Amino acid sequence: MGPKFDPTAITYVFVRCYGGEAPATASLAPKIGPLGLSPKKVADDIVKATTKDYKGIRVTCRLTIQNRQARVDVVPSASSLVIKALKEPARDRKKVKNIKHSGNLTLQTIIELARTMRAHERSRSIELAGTVKEILGTCQSVGCTVEKEPPHDIIEKIQEGEIEIPAE
Repeated sequence: MGPKFDPTAITYVFVRCYGGEAPATASLAPKIGPLGLSPKKVADDIVKATTKDYKGIRVTCRLTIQNRQARVDVVPSASSLVIKALKEPARDRKKVKNIKHSGNLTLQTIIELARTMRAHERSRSIELAGTVKEILGTCQSVGCTVEKEPPHDIIEKIQEGEIEIPAE
């Protein structure tokens, strides 16, 4: 028999899934089964939390489990924030493959995304300018442009001091 159940203990479980879709029960059950939760009920909570803002985008969800109750928080990654900012229509991932995200973002949008990353404590940078460069690198890998230029050109301009990024 295992240790006695502690109702005050807080456990965090991270799950990556597509917004608006339930994660596979096979991946969810081994993580939350031992904590005394129903995988089906938790999957429904995840669908409810991700449907509105992140439909069709792969996103990380943090489950905060206390006293056999799960609270779902969406912890967006840089790529999911960039794809959401491009405002592309929702797609059926089973039918549409290898999509190109060829949109254009403004520098102000990039700064807002960087502030969001810092608020969720997902950035590894000390200053906001470093977080902006992280987001610009993600824009480059996603395939979109910033201010009608390749994102790497803007990274170089920030490093040379041509573009000023506010302190916070």
